[in-house]
Amino acid sequence: MTEAVPSWTDERVELLRRLWDDGLSASQIALQIGGVSRNAVIGKVHRLGLAGRVKPIGPAAQGRRKDGAIIEIEMETAIVEEPTLPEPPAIVAHRPAPDFPLPPTPAPEPVALAVSERVTIMDLRDSMCRWPMGDPTSPEFRFCGARAITGLPYCTQHAQVAYQPAAERKRDRRVAGFR
Repeated sequence: MTEAVPSWTDERVELLRRLWDDGLSASQIALQIGGVSRNAVIGKVHRLGLAGRVKPIGPAAQGRRKDGAIIEIEMETAIVEEPTLPEPPAIVAHRPAPDFPLPPTPAPEPVALAVSERVTIMDLRDSMCRWPMGDPTSPEFRFCGARAITGLPYCTQHAQVAYQPAAERKRDRRVAGFR
C-alpha cells in the first residue's frame, strides 16, 4: 500500500514561500517541509509564480578557504546571472573554386513524328507515348502516340527529354547561372 501524499495546505505553502524567500534550495525546502520531493517544490514554486533567484556578484556569499576556515563576505548588490554563450568558431574565408567554362552540350534534336502517329485522348492506349503535343485548349491537340517504353509513359525520344540524369540537370543549372 502506498503512503498518502501530503497536500499543500495553507501552512505548508506559507512555509514554502518563507523558505524560498530565505534563499533555500528546492532540495533543502523539501527536507524541511517533509513528505514532498524536490520536483514537487519546484512545481509548486512555479505554479505560485514566486520570483526567480539572484546569484551574487563575485565569489560566493560564504565559502571555505583551503585551511577549512569559513569566510563570510558581505554583499551589497546582486544581479541575475545570464548564461554565457561559447564563442562561435572563427570563420575562415576560402577562395571560391574557379569557374571553368563547360563545353556546351548539344540540345536534343526535336523529334519529327509523322502526323499519323499523333493521337487524340480517345485513341490513346497503354502502349502509346503520352507526350502532349500542342496547346491543350485547341482542337488540334494530340499526344505523341509512338510505341512507349515498357513501364514508362513515353517513347524513347520523349523519355530522354523527360528523364535527365541528375548530373546533367546540375550542369544545366550551372550553365544557366544558378548555383
